[in-house]
Amino acid sequence: MGGSDMANRKVIITVAQTGAFHGKESIASIPLQPAEIAASAYDCVNAGAAVIHIHARDKNGVSSNDPKIYSEIGAAIKAKCDPILQYSTAPANIPGATAEDGMRLLYDKDLFKPEMCSLDCSLIGTTWAKRTFIYEWTREFLVKYMKMMQAMNIKPELECFNIETLEDIFDIFRPMGLLDDPVSLSFVMGMNRISQGAIHFSEENLDFMIKKLPHDLKVNFSTISIGAKNHIPGLTMSVLKGGNIRVGMEDNIYYAPGRLLKSNAEIVEKAVRIVHELGLEVASPDEARVILGLSQKAS
Repeated sequence: MGGSDMANRKVIITVAQTGAFHGKESIASIPLQPAEIAASAYDCVNAGAAVIHIHARDKNGVSSNDPKIYSEIGAAIKAKCDPILQYSTAPANIPGATAEDGMRLLYDKDLFKPEMCSLDCSLIGTTWAKRTFIYEWTREFLVKYMKMMQAMNIKPELECFNIETLEDIFDIFRPMGLLDDPVSLSFVMGMNRISQGAIHFSEENLDFMIKKLPHDLKVNFSTISIGAKNHIPGLTMSVLKGGNIRVGMEDNIYYAPGRLLKSNAEIVEKAVRIVHELGLEVASPDEARVILGLSQKAS
């Protein structure tokens, strides 16, 4: 569960550089355009990140599900370095966006294909900038897109906002043959203030989620601890409890109280130092591919 024994395993660092919510008005250093995202990704990989989680923005910096932008970002990153690309399939943060909008990229025959895509697996409602989004990630919807990703040789990174999600994954979806082992998932914690159906970050909640993982299966998990006060405690606890790490401006824009991040690479460097202080090493992209069970590089 979660990885090999604590003393020998390597920790995978994912960096979520952009997200769908913050813009330059919140943090000037956030990368929004493909060239910015690719340059930031290069720095993050050199700092120790193995997986690049990608959201797209249009020319005006507005959240977008345009597959062509994803392809432009993916190709630009791969021209510089060779991390695992993980495209987000969450709907854009724009009025009227639906769960189906997030899946547009899977239908694009010219897509610069990633090795992974995120797949949100919880029914939640999020309020942001006076707009409320009801995300209809139903079981029927998830079965459809798990099948599609499996056929495309794209490994889903399953984002779990609550305990019911884990029961669906291991009691319904995996027994249906929709998920190839080892299952990869992330505990999303700390969005409860803006998202109904999400849980707050605490060690108690993290322990409870981990205890719900099957003890007879190899499962790779990360902890996505949202917000400045949660971010460093969350990633540290995740490593101590056998998990991996996600950092980046999507989840937290502060390096320390009152001090904004200068770059995404800066928080990757901090995560690497924490991993080393705990007596572990970080996984390279190719080592992460082996850990995650990625059968071959996408192209």
